[in-house]
Amino acid sequence: MRPRIKVITLGVSDLEKSLAFYRDGMGLATEGIIGTEFEDGAVVFYEMNDDLILALWPQKSLAKDAKIAVGPPSPTEFSIGHIVKSKQEVDAVMKQAEQAGAKITDPAHDRFWGGYAGYFQDLDGHLWEIAWNPHWEVKE
Repeated sequence: MRPRIKVITLGVSDLEKSLAFYRDGMGLATEGIIGTEFEDGAVVFYEMNDDLILALWPQKSLAKDAKIAVGPPSPTEFSIGHIVKSKQEVDAVMKQAEQAGAKITDPAHDRFWGGYAGYFQDLDGHLWEIAWNPHWEVKE
């Protein structure tokens, strides 16, 4: 398998609330909800960096498409890492997330690996790590 991840899809319980969280609260650009003309087709796309798309899709629609049952969420199954240019930017994004309605699970602080990071959960409990790593370059 070649590394070609293009889309990360988050199953959400309320598409409109999640749209508002990421668009209005976190400032991600989107065309809004599209695909409503299709049964189970309503989805939101956010263009991220380096040709990556973050998609929001109702949990029931995702489960139906994958032919699995909707199960209880577990925020420790994975996290999404958002890398920034400075400790100050980590703090700013964490504050923005909290103001948008996110739950801060671990406030930003210096980490054992030499960086600075904090964690929050979005409205559906998806875990995000906001991190500054002194060894990684952040491209615009």
